[in-house]
Amino acid sequence: MVDKELLDILCCPETKQDVTLVEGDIIKKINAKIKEGTLKNRGGEVVKEAIDAGLLREDKKFLYPIREDIPIMLIDEAIPAEQFGA
Repeated sequence: MVDKELLDILCCPETKQDVTLVEGDIIKKINAKIKEGTLKNRGGEVVKEAIDAGLLREDKKFLYPIREDIPIMLIDEAIPAEQFGA
């Protein structure tokens, strides 16, 4: 699990908006799309690795993946929320 203190200081690297931890059903939906090979990141590449959780930007446009308790806070790695209906 990502440390709460770390979550409190993380923000979107592009807009500096706050991010919120996302788990559960939304992550299951995202991982199903990853398994199908239909989910693309902001850089336009197909996402191949399942995620454990995510950090959703305040405006709900992008989710930054978390794998093995490590937030991937790279703009091109963000997943557009329109693909999973956040």
